Amino acid sequence: MQWTDEELQAIVDEHALVLFMKGDPNEPQCGFSSRAAQVLQSFGEPFAAVNILSDPRAIPSVCAWSDFPTMPQIFVQGELIGGSDIVLEMFEDGSLKEMFDAGRSA
Repeated sequence: MQWTDEELQAIVDEHALVLFMKGDPNEPQCGFSSRAAQVLQSFGEPFAAVNILSDPRAIPSVCAWSDFPTMPQIFVQGELIGGSDIVLEMFEDGSLKEMFDAGRSA
């Protein structure tokens, strides 16, 4: 993967839920990525997981493109919502489902 802005945008545009993470959902490489993957798996909707450890250019490319300094990064309906703490809060208070459903009906 080249990690261009266009390619990153295409990933986010193609999937309603995207998780840029360290590792993959079956083998996360950090606790925050693990928690984010668990939350999205519990959410019950399919999501794209992108392993940003697959290429040394990935982390700086994704962070520069999204203007968000840390990993993991979760996108819902094309919008960056943040990292694992935020997605957990949104899952627990129901706003993740509201945001996801609003994008489906748009």
